Amino acid sequence: MRRNPVTLPIELRRIQQTIEEYARGYELDFFDVLFEVIDWRQMNEIAALGGFPNRYPHWRFGMEYERLSKSYAYGLSKIYEMVINNDPCYAYLLHSNHLIDQKLVMAHVYAHCDFFKNNAFFARTNRKMMDEMANHRTRVLRYIDRCGIDRVEAVIDAALSIDNLIDYHGPMRQRAPTRATEREDEEESRLVVRKIPGKPYMERFINPPEFIEAERRKLEDEIKRAKQFPERPERDVMGFLLEYAPLEGWERDLISIVREEAYYFSPQGQTKVLNEGWASYWHSKMMTQKILTDADVIDYADHHSGTVAMHPGQINPYKIGLELFRDIEDRWNRGRFGKEYDECEDMVKRAKWDTDAGIGRQKIFEVRKLYNDVMFIDEYLTPEFCRAHKLFVYAYNAAADQYEIQDRAFDKIKRQMLFELTNFGYPIIVVSDANYGNRGELLLKHEHEGVDLREDYARETLKGLVKLWRRPVGIETLVDGAPKVLLYDGEQYQTK
Repeated sequence: MRRNPVTLPIELRRIQQTIEEYARGYELDFFDVLFEVIDWRQMNEIAALGGFPNRYPHWRFGMEYERLSKSYAYGLSKIYEMVINNDPCYAYLLHSNHLIDQKLVMAHVYAHCDFFKNNAFFARTNRKMMDEMANHRTRVLRYIDRCGIDRVEAVIDAALSIDNLIDYHGPMRQRAPTRATEREDEEESRLVVRKIPGKPYMERFINPPEFIEAERRKLEDEIKRAKQFPERPERDVMGFLLEYAPLEGWERDLISIVREEAYYFSPQGQTKVLNEGWASYWHSKMMTQKILTDADVIDYADHHSGTVAMHPGQINPYKIGLELFRDIEDRWNRGRFGKEYDECEDMVKRAKWDTDAGIGRQKIFEVRKLYNDVMFIDEYLTPEFCRAHKLFVYAYNAAADQYEIQDRAFDKIKRQMLFELTNFGYPIIVVSDANYGNRGELLLKHEHEGVDLREDYARETLKGLVKLWRRPVGIETLVDGAPKVLLYDGEQYQTK
């Protein structure tokens, strides 16, 4: 087994080895984990870079570092740990943490690493991303030397403005084969020129070859104009631009770098509740059953409760994920699942239901492997869970200047949670027409599925798209139920 090349203090080294043995004893399966102790400045710097100290330079990372540093200095937030999906996994410990925090963080990290290795949505991620990030940095620096930092940053700015316009499910989905032969046959039949009927000896006079050929070319032009491009809505806007936008080679490479990193980070956004819930479940299990001493109990309870605290109007992924895993384990241990249980309407009987199935641990490992957040909430959130954990729909009351409970209905609670998790709560945008108005303009479409499009955000995004497409770009949406198209030509906005 490979060992950590970074020298940890002897005490932390012993703790790490012990916790690793406990984690394997619980049948967690993970890559080797390399821990490093760093100070808060280094932690904020690495966090600003997305966890990769060798990432390409950009002003956005500097702004994020300033935000994190001020938040830490004012006591508003503190990063206790970071762990990177890589083989081996890299994890960072904060030097100022108490020893009990280091124990908790290590247990938490090993569960994260198990999740990275085994969850289906991480299966196609680059397990050598630490090296790949270094390659990206080298390529960006080379372009800065060749083209100048202003030109390079302008392209990266435009790419980052649309780095959420990718197909998050693309890596997991195989496209259905197109019926190219059927389309070709259909187009061929449409290319048949209607001839004027007449005697055979009059054919060359009433249907001269040059006339037939001219009519055929006219039909071909009509088919080309009528053909939709792309043929179906395209979710991966960045991929579409890479293939069809009139970009120079170095611009295309920069956009591909941003797109590759966006796809690498996307499973983490898709599984935030599940991943943090899994890690919290196991750090709680290991701490309370194996690691804690009598002297640690109060400090652990204080720090753990702070991590899983809930606030009105917000989803705490640590709390929701942890409690759902506990609920699933308990239900499957008691046999509270299946057709017979679901159809039971006797509340007393349901409350006492216990078939001693004893398959809770097996079930939570199955959930860890196969689900993302939307699937997790959709499948396992129950009315009983919402009542037990006091989940409600909150809304802001402007008159009282505070958030208040708006609804207690289970279906509305679940609906709101799913809307917040689907597509990370962003509007769903697709490429609708790359030859809008037959002028080579790009038209996007907002698929209105519960998330409204903010016009101020849309305007800024259109600026980045125009830089890459080199022609006017528009987006179609609904405003008060009526269709509306916002166009930007590089100088001014127009609404249709």
